[in-house]
Formats: sequence, structure tokens, C-alpha cells
Amino acid sequence: MMAFTGLECDVADATVRDRAAGHLGRAGVVLPTFAQLAEPETIPREVAAGLAGLDPDAVHPLNLFRVHWYNDDERTARTPVPSHLVLPEALTGVAAPIVVATADTFPLIRAHKVLPAYGCLVPRLVSGRFDPTAQRAVWPSTGNYCRGGVAISRILGCRGVAVLPEGMSAERFRWLEEWVAEADDIIRTPGTESNVKEIYDTCAELARDPDAVVLNQFSEFANYLIHHLCTGGAMADIFEDLRARRGELTLAAFVAATGSAGTLAAGDSLKERYGSRVVAVEALECPTLLYAGFGEHNIQGIGDKHLPLIHNVMNTDLVAGVSDRSTDSLNVLFNTPVGRHFLRRRKGLDGSLVEGLGRLGLSAICNVLAAIKTARYLGLGPREAVLTVATDGAGMYASERDKTITAEFPDGFDALAAAETFGRHLAGVGTDHLAELSHLDRRRIFNLGYYTWVEQQGVEVGDFEARRDQGFWRRLHDLVPAWDAMIDDFNARARSG
Repeated sequence: MMAFTGLECDVADATVRDRAAGHLGRAGVVLPTFAQLAEPETIPREVAAGLAGLDPDAVHPLNLFRVHWYNDDERTARTPVPSHLVLPEALTGVAAPIVVATADTFPLIRAHKVLPAYGCLVPRLVSGRFDPTAQRAVWPSTGNYCRGGVAISRILGCRGVAVLPEGMSAERFRWLEEWVAEADDIIRTPGTESNVKEIYDTCAELARDPDAVVLNQFSEFANYLIHHLCTGGAMADIFEDLRARRGELTLAAFVAATGSAGTLAAGDSLKERYGSRVVAVEALECPTLLYAGFGEHNIQGIGDKHLPLIHNVMNTDLVAGVSDRSTDSLNVLFNTPVGRHFLRRRKGLDGSLVEGLGRLGLSAICNVLAAIKTARYLGLGPREAVLTVATDGAGMYASERDKTITAEFPDGFDALAAAETFGRHLAGVGTDHLAELSHLDRRRIFNLGYYTWVEQQGVEVGDFEARRDQGFWRRLHDLVPAWDAMIDDFNARARSG
């Protein structure tokens, strides 16, 4: 297990560790533990009091204690149940409640990727494997993870380098331009969402410099672990609250787009607790898991054409494919006056729910469509819930919405176009391009990862194979309390000067 980077729980260099502690101590930075982000009611009272009145997007150390699912909708106070939407049958066409945890309540970037960014960097920091006074943190991403990494870097007083495809939304680049320390800290790689190898190649070049530390979300197991603990726990709290209000209810499935596969770890956590299924989602235009396929797509946030090292493939139950034509078109339906008028007047949806659909970004819409597919395929009823996440909101995709209107609705998006969009992309959701995985299917998909990780990235075959065993993933959990103990020790050193 220890052959993988980022899994160490020993101090590699005490001098570097102490220099980092002194640097953060002088800046007034206290690091929250993983346990505190999973259960923010355990955050010290003086910290909670200090958050009162603080802008959740400010470059302020206390905002690290807001990197959790339990911020209220204004992101200024804590709520006992994470923010979420329950989508009714009038919208989804299925009797099963589709429950969407909304991640736009996270601080700094209004997306949950700030959570794994923190989780991946901090173990390196407290173990003396990252020196914030001298090294750059490199954040390979298709958008939100690098934003989260840059935000965390700013708070820790180090340089953060964003590496992402040049074809990502204009809003992402505008945000980065405002946050990076220097203009060349934004590195644009060729292509769009599916061009992850190009990101890896660029990071390999950067890693030749010893002062660049690459925090690859696709292979950092801390990404898996912080989602297993924090996102899994938050999803369970949402489900328990819904069950308490609705009576008898079972959790049938957790659905998440593959992306870095970190969020899918919440599905593993829920499966352990409730026996629910884990559903991995990908773009139909690049159906790697479904058909060993390839291609380009625009569901920003679910980079693919490879399998992340941290995807627990052998525990995945279903794979669903969703077309970017659907996510692009529904982005228009959910976020234009004509579309919202149609949903309220013609479909009878509550106005607050219609407003809430603006909290769904492209990958979130993808997750919802896959959840509907799953409910249809499994024949779920009103007492069987499907959980999923909205990793970010529509605010990152206004420019993409304009592109879709120009390309798909050249005569304008009117009432007829709204009705056709709803019929084609929501009411018309079926069970095509969905596979329930047998053991043989899982083995086949698992093996696809060999070409990226062993042949291209140099992972040892034995280490690659170890991930087939569920015992490997269970043993990972022991790292979290070890890291938290190191965080406590690091904070004590920072306070002492």
C-alpha cells in the first residue's frame, strides 16, 4: 500500500515540517482535521465564533473550517442537514425520490472539489513532504479541483498552479485569473473534458522541477478517503433526515459521475452502511467504462478516456451513459426565463424548486439523468431513494448556455423549444446505455486502467493489482486517524512558534 504516493503517515523531513508549521503559525492558520470536516459540530467554539460575519469567499484561514457539507444556503452558518433538493416525479418521471446534495454551499469556489483539494495537500504538509515556503502545489484538473487547490494554496501562503484543458468554460478561467499569484500559474493543456492524458503529460514535465509537487486527484487516495468520510457521512445524514420525515424508506443507490472517482467513494461508504448500489456515470460521447470507447464531450467536471487509480471498480454495481446534448439542453431549460416559466406553468413545479435547479451545473444534471435511468432500470418505487450530488451550480456555465442556444436553438429558445427539450431530455429518459455489472464486467473495466497507470504512469503491476481486493480499500481507512493526529501535532507546533 505504501508504494503509492500520498499514503504516508510518517514524518519524511522534520525540518521541512517545522518550517511549514512556523510559516502557517505566523499567518494564523490552524488546520482542521478530517474528523472536524466530517462532523463540523466538533469544531471549537472560538473558531465557530470567529466565522460569524466572515465572507465565505475571503482568503482567510478560518474559512478552512467551512470546507464541509454543512454550510447553510447563505454559507455563513452551519446546518444540521446538508443542503439538498428532492426532485419530484413531475420533473423526473419516476416515482423514486431523486435526492441531490447541493455543493454550492462550499466556501471559496462554490463547489465540493475544495474538499479533496484540502484533503490531498494537508497530509503532505504535516508530514514534511511539502514546503509552502519554497514549493508550488500543482493541481491537475478539468476545472473545479484546480480552483479548490488554488484557493487552499492562497490561504496557506504558497503558490498554486492550475493545470486544465483550454476548452473549459470561460467562467473557470476568469475565476482563476483573479486568484492565481502569477499569470503563468494557469497552464492550459490541449483539448477539452476528455483530454486527461494531456494533463498528465504536462504534470510529468512540471514534476521534473523538485520545487513542484503534483497533487493528482486521479491517483491521490486522500481524495477517496476524504469523500468516503465526509461526503459519505453527509449523504447518510441527508438520507436519515428524509427517512425521518417520510417514514419507511430505503436507499437504493448512490449515483456519481466518474471524474476523478473521489466522489464515488461516498457510494462505497453508503453501501457499507445501507447495502445500496454504487452507480458510476460517464458521458455517452466518451463511453470508456461502457464500451471501452473514446471521444469528446462537454459534461465539464467528469474528465475521462481513462480510469482513475482511486476508482474502486470492483465495488461498482452499474454504469450509466448520459449525452452532453441532454446536459447542455437542460442547462438552457433550467436557467432561462422561458424554461423556468414552462416548468412552473406547464409542469406545475413549485417556484422554489425551479429556482433551485439553477444549483445544478453540467455534471450535476448528468448525475440527475443517470439517477433517473437507474430508478427506471431497477423499477424503484416511492419508498426507494436515489442519492446523487450537484458538484457545482450553473454559475460556471453561463457561457456554455449561450453556446448551446446559438448551436441548438438558432431561432431562439421559446416555449415550443422548452417543451421539446423537456420531452426529449427528461420525459424521454430511458434505460439505454446502462449496464448492471457482473464480476466479469468489473474485471474487464478494472483491466482498462492498466494502460494508463502501469504502462504510462509507471505504477508497479503488484500495486495496481492490489486494488482488486476490497481489503485494500478498507485498510486505507486507518490512515485518517493517523493523519488527524499529525494535524493536531502540526497545529501545536505552529502555535508554539
